[in-house]
Amino acid sequence: MTQSPAPPLPPPTERRRLREAGSLTQAQVAARVGVARETVRAWETGRTTPRGRKREAYASLLAELAAFATGAAGAADLPVRTAAPAPPPTSAPPPSEPRPEAPAAPLTPAQAFDALYAFCAPALVRQAYLLTGRRELARESVERAFQLAWQRWPEVARDRDPAGWVRATAYEYALSPWHRFRPRFRHPEPPPADAADRALMAALLRLPPPRRRTLLLYDGVGLDLPETAAETEASTPVTANRLLHARAAIAARVPALSDPSELHRRLAELASTERLRAAKPPTVRTGSERRARFWTRAAIAFTVALIGTTALTVRTAPTHYEPPVPPGETVQGVPPRVAPGPLSEAEVALRAKLRDATVRGPERLVPLVR
Repeated sequence: MTQSPAPPLPPPTERRRLREAGSLTQAQVAARVGVARETVRAWETGRTTPRGRKREAYASLLAELAAFATGAAGAADLPVRTAAPAPPPTSAPPPSEPRPEAPAAPLTPAQAFDALYAFCAPALVRQAYLLTGRRELARESVERAFQLAWQRWPEVARDRDPAGWVRATAYEYALSPWHRFRPRFRHPEPPPADAADRALMAALLRLPPPRRRTLLLYDGVGLDLPETAAETEASTPVTANRLLHARAAIAARVPALSDPSELHRRLAELASTERLRAAKPPTVRTGSERRARFWTRAAIAFTVALIGTTALTVRTAPTHYEPPVPPGETVQGVPPRVAPGPLSEAEVALRAKLRDATVRGPERLVPLVR
């Protein structure tokens, strides 16, 4: 099987220059090529290289930007080549010429968090739904991930890929095995209405969680193999093996999805058919702060209880050694106790004998009865 030669690409620095010359953002380029914004940034920094259909689309877009930049440069050189001086402008400059703008004020932490949430949350909810097949769990996973991101915002804001940080956290929470013990997640949710969507969702949920996550990141989100391996914390060969097995399992259950491009399209359609809405950013930030206050107070209460228990133990503990009391021993040969009663004939005879014996001999004194 022969492959067509890959279209040439300019160096990474030239890719960024062409994008900026065309007044495009990384998000706009990602939307036109069909990948994530993080992937475009990786292409521009030289960490990764596009491949396949993504490479062709990206090369075509760069060629258009290069042609546009060349035409703009030629138009800018025309007044210089003419001998006569250019007349003074009598109208406003053309809209294509950028105007200098005043520097924007820096965003506050809350505004930066809200911007990240508005950009990532809708897509993350749909991705979490493809991972779990549960709508409520998908929304909860994304909210918990952003709550944790708000608690660690200084760390997340300085991360080179905040969206990837939140995505990895949401995936970890969504695929946690402890959800099966929660009462509200013991029963499955209603499947999608379309039969093809039900078949694809059933095939996805039959995959092991690592393969399901790898397939979603590579064929759903559009990450490259090294980025997928880094996010799933696996080596590149292991990630490639998981991807091949996942594609084979999907193709065995749904033969129409044996083509990766068709699989990518069907994953996007399945995620978009479910109208999953995330909470508002202020609600997530308020919930994060409330959760942080609760755990802080719980830690303080536990510490106070531990200190009180330790103080009570120190106060009531003995200060010297007290030997234990040995266990008692049974005394043998003790006659049984009897209740007083009438004397028997033998006891009467013995008493009479003792009384008679006491009057004999000078060593005994017998009181006289008067």
